[in-house]
Amino acid sequence: MMRIVTDGAVDLPAGWENEFDIKVIPINVHFGEKTYIQNVDLDFDKFYKMVGDKSNAFPKTSQPSPHQFVEFYKKNFQPGETIFSIHITSKLSGTHASAVAAAEELKGTYNVITFDSLGGSMGTAFMCRTARMMERAGKSMDEIVHYLESIRDKAFIILTLDTLEYARRSGRVGALSASLASVLNLKPIALLKDGLVETVDKVRTRKAALARVIALGQELVGNKPVHLGIVHARDLESGKSLMEEARKHFNVKSVELTDLSISLAINFGPGTVGLVLYPAD
Repeated sequence: MMRIVTDGAVDLPAGWENEFDIKVIPINVHFGEKTYIQNVDLDFDKFYKMVGDKSNAFPKTSQPSPHQFVEFYKKNFQPGETIFSIHITSKLSGTHASAVAAAEELKGTYNVITFDSLGGSMGTAFMCRTARMMERAGKSMDEIVHYLESIRDKAFIILTLDTLEYARRSGRVGALSASLASVLNLKPIALLKDGLVETVDKVRTRKAALARVIALGQELVGNKPVHLGIVHARDLESGKSLMEEARKHFNVKSVELTDLSISLAINFGPGTVGLVLYPAD
């Protein structure tokens, strides 16, 4: 049986870890000198409470180290097993590189196959589900890898940020751009495509931002069938609103709504809402 591993920057909907037998290696979250392990000693409630306390240092993240990967593989799997390790884009994180280093260290004991999703959030979650469903349908490892390679440039993540402050403090955008957007009270629109995040637009209101997210998605996928994902950072109401509106504009085969992971919320901020479009061939 193929084992599947992903990381804490991937937004797995509730129940998917068990239903599709996916193991998640957590991300390290740093508040000043204190380090927390996402979903181990830092859950959503504790994270947002700490972020809301201005006396705390601004949080930062770091990818699991190669050593953490080695120990994670050893703890969860038996020698000789095939492990398919699918991770957030290597263009924005060193997580995939850590997995590659761990795979090399364990070579001959474990058969670790690493995969750079060139994405993240629920886009990579959909890849994990696809891999499991293909394996259950009798597809080979080579067939699974080849298929995921063929569709990863057709998966899109479009986010609207409530503010650019978090992206500025995490280094995702420059201080000048963030300050200008803040003064004008603009809502940025960010697109994750081909492994990189790009700010593609700024609009004046939340309503306009959600409409622009859908319009941009239509430009990218048209009427092609998609699995639809909606992610939100402590803004369930906007998430539900985006989901209901998106159902009207896309050829939807399935839909999932879930929280944006802590590691992504640190970079984009509370109030971020996103649309994930994944090909449903």
